[in-house]
Amino acid sequence: MLTPARTEVSNAVRLDPEPDAFGVHLAGDGADVLVHAPHASAVDLCLFDDIETDAWSERRVRLHRGRLGRWSGHVPGVRAGQAYGLRVHGRWDPAHGLLHNPNKVLLDPYARATTRALRLGPEVFGHPVDDSLQPREGINRPDARDNARHVPLGVVVEDAFAGAVPRPRTPWARTVLYEAHVRGLTMTLPGVPEHLRGTYAGLAHPETLAYLKTLGVTAVELLPIHAKVDEPALTLRGATNYWGYNTLSFFAPEPSYATQEAQDAGPAAVLAEVRGMVELLHEVGLEVILDVVYNHTCEGGLDGPMLSWRGLDNAGYYLHEGPGHAGYLDVTGCGNSLDFRNREVVRMTLDSLRYWSQVVGVDGFRFDLAVTLGRRERHFDPDHPFLVALGCDPDLAPLKLIAEPWDIGPDGWRTGQFPAPLAEWNDKFRDAVRTFWITDAATAVHGDAELNDLRDLATRLSGSADLFAHLPAPDGRGPGASINYVTAHDGFTLADLVAYDVKHNEPNGEDNRDGSDHNISWNHGVEGPTDEAEVLAHRRRTMRNILGTLLLGSGTPMLTAGDELGRTQHGNNNAYCRDDAAVWVDWTLESWQEDLLATTAHLLTLRYEHAALRPVGFHTPDPHDPHPVLAWYDEHGGQMTAQRWHDPHRRVLQMYRSDSDGGRDALLVINGAANPVRVTLTSAAAEEFTLVWDSARERPEDVPAEQLTDAGSTVEVPELSTRLYLSS
Repeated sequence: MLTPARTEVSNAVRLDPEPDAFGVHLAGDGADVLVHAPHASAVDLCLFDDIETDAWSERRVRLHRGRLGRWSGHVPGVRAGQAYGLRVHGRWDPAHGLLHNPNKVLLDPYARATTRALRLGPEVFGHPVDDSLQPREGINRPDARDNARHVPLGVVVEDAFAGAVPRPRTPWARTVLYEAHVRGLTMTLPGVPEHLRGTYAGLAHPETLAYLKTLGVTAVELLPIHAKVDEPALTLRGATNYWGYNTLSFFAPEPSYATQEAQDAGPAAVLAEVRGMVELLHEVGLEVILDVVYNHTCEGGLDGPMLSWRGLDNAGYYLHEGPGHAGYLDVTGCGNSLDFRNREVVRMTLDSLRYWSQVVGVDGFRFDLAVTLGRRERHFDPDHPFLVALGCDPDLAPLKLIAEPWDIGPDGWRTGQFPAPLAEWNDKFRDAVRTFWITDAATAVHGDAELNDLRDLATRLSGSADLFAHLPAPDGRGPGASINYVTAHDGFTLADLVAYDVKHNEPNGEDNRDGSDHNISWNHGVEGPTDEAEVLAHRRRTMRNILGTLLLGSGTPMLTAGDELGRTQHGNNNAYCRDDAAVWVDWTLESWQEDLLATTAHLLTLRYEHAALRPVGFHTPDPHDPHPVLAWYDEHGGQMTAQRWHDPHRRVLQMYRSDSDGGRDALLVINGAANPVRVTLTSAAAEEFTLVWDSARERPEDVPAEQLTDAGSTVEVPELSTRLYLSS
């Protein structure tokens, strides 16, 4: 056992009343401390100095028991930059969920910054483990080894508030999300200096900002930037959790994403770099959305490491099976689930959200596995106190709040069932678009099975009213609540959707067992890379069709970083443990990738310039309205009938959207057939149309400029293609 060169023990100054804020906060001649540990017999604040040297020291300060399971006190002499942890004394009684072990230094759940990476070994487990880190005799007794030299510590920082740069506050109707990884986006981006690549500062570099603005997105949705650790299984096989869905702290930023200069300067400099990134993005009008993981923590199952919450209040923080506390109810697939029936879990989450909003200045949050956050054990409740609090909080409710509306627990799929003001990832949009343009297209080409009809595609194109209009009248949450996406960080990239029939995850080291087998993909005749020109041309057109459907449909589109460039992960649909060129955005572009980028930027410009493409409410059909806001027509220009909607052989659809404010109307013509089709443009409203985009063309400028076509004219629309016309 490595013991400190010096250990001191003292008592904190009793405070009356106790502090209001959990954690360690500078006050007067030191710091005020408040910790939640309801079943503990004693709690020590441990102050560490010279932690990376043989002369390291630990000063233990005993806190005072207060009300509601809280421990508090004032500790003189604490200054910004002080490294600290907690030791919690009490019973070790796994049958009742009590896992107290004062040999283990715990990270304060409210720590605003962290120092030192986890050094995985037997010392970081609360119970004895063998050399393979497996429990020797379950978790029946506590481990006696001290972990102080092996675990991340909290660091005291000055309290602060967000900078003076105002938020962009982009309306939902104009929002376009860009899901990106801090490292992966800029690791090879030309123009970003080498020392800034893959960092917060690199994401805010003028070269990155110029690209994002030119592309036309309005918000960057960052994969988790909360401090994280790797799962033991990954560490043992030499891999890392690249995505970051393994949270160590809900308040501290991940230090490894900061520049080396900031890391060397200390945790306060890391936090300053994060805040600076947000301000620079705001200066150019870009919002920052954080992907946040409040559904589980990095401690894993009961046989996992003891790093924070487990040693403080295992019975309270984690969701347990049944009335006892002997085993976890895992609804996340990550070994544990936070228990949102517990008010301290709800408070911690709300405090964390307010911190990132008020101090760091972010504009919103995407909640990973959000059903867990609304569970009352086995049941999801849209009126759950946490969800109600989000909608009522004056600081949080105006932000952009996005739910991933599922988890793997009982009745875990809940798309469309979250309350306002939350928006939701719309997996039905994803599946409908993939089905129409990929698997149904493959079926049409091969002619070997019956196709799906057009109803689902039309529902998704028009904003998914079946999911988002049934809540309070008249419009529910509106089309903006539908986060339309076709790809995300998990699953195939857009380029891989059209190049692989099956996943190829062998590099992950899990024998290709990981990742979904339900990809709704089509390799267009050849698995993976090919030189066959016809196959490549068909793949490119399918990508353009998908991008067109995503960016011209009603709702809030989300584009995955690199899809606009045809980024590939070589068939890996679960690249969570890769941090290399295989998953970073590759900025070395071939000509076809430059064409795809130009297409994406053109589509986003059309969306920005024409309000008809971004409606703010759902349309209620009126048979007496000669100029409806939304109308559907077949290839002959006639209105779609019930019989036509249910016809699985019909593959052509015209969607007409008018702009009630006097702008240009939009006509989207879709041909999902495997052959060219003569289409009569509807004459129900406009008299003339201008073709502004054609997915059959490689580049937007290949479309003849300002060429007018009379309404009622018949045009030949190429096979498997999309056209957008605007009224003249």
